[in-house]
Amino acid sequence: MRSSAVISGALALPLLVLVAVGWAPLLSFDLSVAESLHREAVARPWLTRLHRILTDWVWDPWTMRGLAAGTAVLLWWRRERRTALWLAGTMLFAVALQQGVKALVDRERPRWPDPVDSAHYAAFPSGHAMTAMVTCGLLLWVLALRRRPGWRGWGALASVALVSVLGAGWTRIYLGVHWPTDVLGGWLLGWCCVAVAVLTYRWSERRHARTGPRGGALGGSRMERTR
Repeated sequence: MRSSAVISGALALPLLVLVAVGWAPLLSFDLSVAESLHREAVARPWLTRLHRILTDWVWDPWTMRGLAAGTAVLLWWRRERRTALWLAGTMLFAVALQQGVKALVDRERPRWPDPVDSAHYAAFPSGHAMTAMVTCGLLLWVLALRRRPGWRGWGALASVALVSVLGAGWTRIYLGVHWPTDVLGGWLLGWCCVAVAVLTYRWSERRHARTGPRGGALGGSRMERTR
């Protein structure tokens, strides 16, 4: 997981710099892909409506954050409070990082004479793509810690998570509200957040195992007793 954090961060940083300085080959690639997909979106209104439903309801950042918040509440109710706080804290950190990078880069979104959708604030990174990556990555990790040997539902859940991450990014490009590199940046930054969060979680678990539980409320989960 350490290598994942390093690689994703190492890829995200130069991408951020290239976007910020307006590197011509990168901008040309973004424009070419965006124009091609926008023509498709204009020509197929029924497919565009489907994309809007998916991006506005299924893969909307607030939908994803609500799913993470519900999981955190469930973990708290099950007295796995350190895990609940870890999940909530990581989600808040990801939002802060996303908004901070948006303000720093301040990239304009695509503009069309015949837009099929609209969005506000800066473009890089894509909030949909980053939030989907962080949410799905964290929830899969939480589920992996509790997976029973031989449980066959894991593959289906992992597939749903993968489709959600890819779909959240794709719809934003298709609807013409993000450049392709906005989505790529969101995925990279999102995965870096997940990797760093997992490393932090493991470090916390090792430290907790050495020092022992400090009170029943923090040490009562099955997972925390067995790791």
